[in-house]
Amino acid sequence: MKAAQPDFDLIARPYRWLEYMTLGRALERSRLHFLPELRDRTSALVLGDGDGRFLARLFAQNPALQADAVDTSRVMLELLRHNCPSDAVLRTHQADALIFLATTPKIQYDLVVTHFFLDCLIQSEVNEIAREIAPFLAPGALWVVTDFAIPSGAMRIPADLLVRFLYLAFRILTGLRVSRLPDHDAALQAAGFIRVRQHSSFFGALVSDIWKLSEAVP
Repeated sequence: MKAAQPDFDLIARPYRWLEYMTLGRALERSRLHFLPELRDRTSALVLGDGDGRFLARLFAQNPALQADAVDTSRVMLELLRHNCPSDAVLRTHQADALIFLATTPKIQYDLVVTHFFLDCLIQSEVNEIAREIAPFLAPGALWVVTDFAIPSGAMRIPADLLVRFLYLAFRILTGLRVSRLPDHDAALQAAGFIRVRQHSSFFGALVSDIWKLSEAVP
């Protein structure tokens, strides 16, 4: 079953400031944490980068990069193109990620990026993306995932309340029907990916990972 498609156009332009007002620079720091480790990447698939702040930094660091950016929001893609260098080799696609993966020739990317994207999907969609993305990966490709998490211990309840609040806010503002974090760890592991790096911040409520397809998977 597929979740109803939310509409992010309304919040696209003020999104950066809404983010800063609620969580300061915490999300931005999480997105950029592994950026220095991506200097050798030349072909990227970026799913749901919003207004393109991460992709702009990636292009600045990797001038030879070619990238495909996929988002359902027309306005987000406009902002993304505006924020990225004018001479960047950038292809934008206003499409559902699963439809893009199902209908696009299998380009061999050496980098996939999903920052705060998988948490907008239901579990079955995350499972399917993890399975369908493997044929797009070149040998040695990396998948960088940044998302919210519910830590154990004393911060479990505050993090759970934060996530519930954010889901409620996005339901009101965009029509997002998802109301719980999917288990992207389980989805990627089931699809044959292994985590090679992890970084947590904001008291464990934000997690950035680097994943790689196991060599045992065809």
